[in-house]
Amino acid sequence: MATLGTPCPALPFPEDRASTTGADTEWIRDRVKKPKSSSKLPDHILIVEDDAVISLTIEQALLDAGVSTVEICPTTDEALAALRRKQPDVIVLDVHLADRDDGWAIAELVRTLGPDSPRIIFSTGMPRDIPENIAAMGCVLEKPYEPDVLVALLNEPKRKGIISRLRGALSPD
Repeated sequence: MATLGTPCPALPFPEDRASTTGADTEWIRDRVKKPKSSSKLPDHILIVEDDAVISLTIEQALLDAGVSTVEICPTTDEALAALRRKQPDVIVLDVHLADRDDGWAIAELVRTLGPDSPRIIFSTGMPRDIPENIAAMGCVLEKPYEPDVLVALLNEPKRKGIISRLRGALSPD
């Protein structure tokens, strides 16, 4: 199921849709934009996910879509080490990891990197557990979700922060 903690332009789900299973899969596929090419997709994606089946499914979908580098980290420590090695373009972040139940701490750390920080996509089975100020840092996908939904979301442009939007509005064109 995919829900919106923060509006995700690639996820056109009506507010009253509580779950997506069985026959709803076709409904999702009909409405999620299929990528026309991988030209918009990020080059490097970090998946922070402790469920091996989910992380490998996401990894394969991203590679099939044309992402060149997909790195999987099942723990907070491994994610932090990966971030020290190389900054990804996007982080798909499970907020309830086995080693920590506040995976959003990684998101808070990443946001300190400034305007060029990686795009964050939260992944959780319990989106209402994410504090509102944290959910505002990125899009929230509720598990289970179709990998095609994530790929479509990644084809959407990165949302600009408030400062960037203000600069754009104030700059003469």
